[in-house]
Order: sequence, then structure tokens, then C-alpha cells
Amino acid sequence: MWNDVTSLRKFYQTNLGKVARRIICQHLRDSWKNTSGQRILGLGYATPYLSHFEDEAEQVLAAMPAHQGVLHWPKSGGGKVILCGEGQIPLPDVSIDFVLLVHALECSVQHHRMLREVWRILIDGGQLLTIVPNQRGIWARMDCTPFGQGHPYSSGKLNYLLDDTLFTPVKTQNALFVPPSQSDVVIASAPAWEKLGQHIFPKFSGVLISESRKQMYAACLLYTSQSPRDQ
Repeated sequence: MWNDVTSLRKFYQTNLGKVARRIICQHLRDSWKNTSGQRILGLGYATPYLSHFEDEAEQVLAAMPAHQGVLHWPKSGGGKVILCGEGQIPLPDVSIDFVLLVHALECSVQHHRMLREVWRILIDGGQLLTIVPNQRGIWARMDCTPFGQGHPYSSGKLNYLLDDTLFTPVKTQNALFVPPSQSDVVIASAPAWEKLGQHIFPKFSGVLISESRKQMYAACLLYTSQSPRDQ
């Protein structure tokens, strides 16, 4: 089941949502240190994170699935949002350098088709960052945030899915160790939770952030085969 786009926007307007965005953006920068001259697409509900790269990258676009809904972005200037299907992104082949996939994969029932479509639009060797709820973490067990919706992943399951859709997993980061609470005390202690979690219980983060690259060998499989799970 897809999160409604208005609910997603409301979450990121809360103090907890702002903390989640700040923490995840720090990890995104670890993977995408310099996006100057690059073309970036956010698929799902990625606009809270895309704004971080808007002044640096050559082009930044957001693609929002129809089942989720669509909102205008950014607030000022022309719109940069594309309405798309789960397995159909209206962009040319090999046209995007980086793709950020967030609030999408865990909600989709056509995840193979979605990832194959991402593969199609990425340049050769293009980078994909996938953010999903961690099935071991407390965030996936509580439905008070968007990360408590859909189907959470383990790192092994996510890497298998990426490899199966012609991506090469590079590394997986763990983030969001702070409990999903709107308490001012909990939110204020978020930095301490992150430091403690990374050192004491890294496997129990709220989300997994996977960095992978587009595979080029056996590329013909993308167009000549279809997984039974997509039918």
C-alpha cells in the first residue's frame, strides 16, 4: 500500500521528520560527495532530500508514482515533478546520472519493473541510492511514520533484489537509530542516538541506505526476460 503524498509532506514538516531528513541527508552526502554537472532523479517521495542537491547539480527532477499522488515542487519557479507509473518513467534511455529511490520500493507490488525502469534511464555505470525501512528496526514496527508502511527489507534481501535487476551493490549504510517519537526530549537527543547506534547496535537502524551501480554485462536480459514475480 502506497503512502499518500499529503501524509508524507506532513511527516517531513514535523520535528521528527526534519530530524530524519537531516540524518539521512548526511548519509547521502557520504555517497554523493559532488553532484556538480550531474542529472539527478528522485523516485517516490524524494523532494525533501532533492532540495539538498538543487543548487549544485545540473538538473534535479522528481518522479512521483500515480498511486502515491503528486505535489508541486519546488515551491518557487517552474515545476520539476513528473507523474509516473510504478514501471514506467517518462524519460529517455540513459539520461540520468544519479537516482534516489525513497518511499517507493517498500510500497510497490512491481518492484522488479520499477528497478528495471530505473536501470533503463541511468547512464552506463550510473548510481542508485535506495532507502528502505530496515525490517530489524523499530521504525518498521510502528505505523506512526512513513517508514512503518509497506514491506521492510533486510540488507541481504535488498542486495539480492538489486543484483537480480542488474545492479551491483556497493555498500549499505544504516541510519535512523533515534526512536520514532515526537517527544522533544527524544528529538533533541537524536545525534547521541545515532552515534550510539552506529557503534553498539548497527543492525537495528530505522532505515537501510544502499548504494549500487548499473551493471552493463548481460544487459540484453533487461529486455529479453521478465521475472515471474512481475506478472
